Amino acid sequence: MREITIGFDTSNYTTSCALFDGAEGENSGRLLDVAQGQLGLRQSDALFSHVKRLPEIVERLDICGDIIAVGASEKPRETEDSYMPCFLAGVAQGRVLAKMLGVPYFGFSHQQGHIAAAAWSAGRIDLLEKEHLAWHLSGGTTELLYVRPFGVAVKCEIIGGTDDLAAGQLIDRAGQLLGLPFPSGKELDALAANADKFDKYTPKISGMSFSVSGIEHKMKSLFETVRRRKTSLISRSRRWCRRFQPRRRMR
Repeated sequence: MREITIGFDTSNYTTSCALFDGAEGENSGRLLDVAQGQLGLRQSDALFSHVKRLPEIVERLDICGDIIAVGASEKPRETEDSYMPCFLAGVAQGRVLAKMLGVPYFGFSHQQGHIAAAAWSAGRIDLLEKEHLAWHLSGGTTELLYVRPFGVAVKCEIIGGTDDLAAGQLIDRAGQLLGLPFPSGKELDALAANADKFDKYTPKISGMSFSVSGIEHKMKSLFETVRRRKTSLISRSRRWCRRFQPRRRMR
């Protein structure tokens, strides 16, 4: 029977559980529900949602094999001051499962998981054993990392990236203006695929860092301009409609 490891990740907006046998893997995940018009959840709400969803997520996996180890993402980054309560859901599940099965438990950071997943997906798992550069692009992170081997994982040092908003935050704020669900990346991609006009914006660059808040300002200005034009057009249309309404005869 094959030997497998189980991993939990309860990050800010996705509940995930995966298994891996050293060659192939399977992932089960689901985005947390966020109310229309909102840009996220409070940590207490996210933690509760993870606890509620984990049984459903795990049941989707075809867990066939001997579990030899369990892991979980414990915090956003591999630094002492990195902390986010939502990760406690996965950590609790992982530590209890490992104890009950009598197998080792390994804690890691969400960022380390991103790096490892990217290397494996690209067929370059060998990169985890040597120094390299990596981009971490996610909903709340846009960072250029200097990555080095560190025990059974990797150690990441931030050497560049955005110094204000993350690229994902910019996308979600655009989606909020347009009334799209959160996160908005998939819906914005669909709209862009059918667009007949494109505007390009250049971020402000300083050394290894760059800023996208200027792009956000231009985006909001464009949205307000279009909204005012639409409002003006509707108002003028209503005035013209009223002019051509038949007058009621007095009896």
